[in-house]
Amino acid sequence: MSGPSSVVAEIGALLAQHGLSPRGLVRFGPQDEAPVLADGSRAEAVLLIGVTGGAIWPHFERWRMGEADQGGTNPLDRWSKIVIGEIGRRVGAEPCYPSDPPYQPFQHWAMQAEGLEPSPLGILIHPQYGLWHSYRGALLFRVVDGEVETPVRSEVHPCDSCRDKPCLSACPAGAITADGFDVAGCRRHLVTPQGQGGCMLGGCLARNACPVGAEYRYPQAQLRFHMQALTLPG
Repeated sequence: MSGPSSVVAEIGALLAQHGLSPRGLVRFGPQDEAPVLADGSRAEAVLLIGVTGGAIWPHFERWRMGEADQGGTNPLDRWSKIVIGEIGRRVGAEPCYPSDPPYQPFQHWAMQAEGLEPSPLGILIHPQYGLWHSYRGALLFRVVDGEVETPVRSEVHPCDSCRDKPCLSACPAGAITADGFDVAGCRRHLVTPQGQGGCMLGGCLARNACPVGAEYRYPQAQLRFHMQALTLPG
């Protein structure tokens, strides 16, 4: 298993073919609780892989429409595993995913790699992409040889400089407050006619109200896809 410094450019090029991108590297120190690889050895580094804006959507939709079952129950997870798994095999790295046990601390890794912090919605907010990004998987490496260029950590939390904080007032259910996110209240609203014709149709109104990275907002079809994937009260 080679180190990411020798293959990071190759990984970036391979990911770009699917609208994905490297999202930062975390090196594990001797005292860190590093992931254990399939052979029982300890990973030395993890390269996060994720989505920025709507770049993946045409690639994912083309794959999904070509599948007899349109990708099955969890098509985005299935597509992510196909793409990232194949790249991992090509570069000699071991993939892991947020949806699979043993569940790895993707949010913590992201905060380490890029210095991100949570927004009032609970989503990590990026200084460039705002709330329009996510992590689809990661590649674990046993050896890290040399230096690897990683994203510059943000020193300023975008929410701290946002005077109006429109996300707090845009939620029709009042589920977003400075004290936290009322997940149950949000889900109860989404099953109402107002919720079905609002957030479920065009994406979370509070998320859409955030001014940071607005140009990276997901396309309408991608927003609907994510909303429809939610498990709502019966």
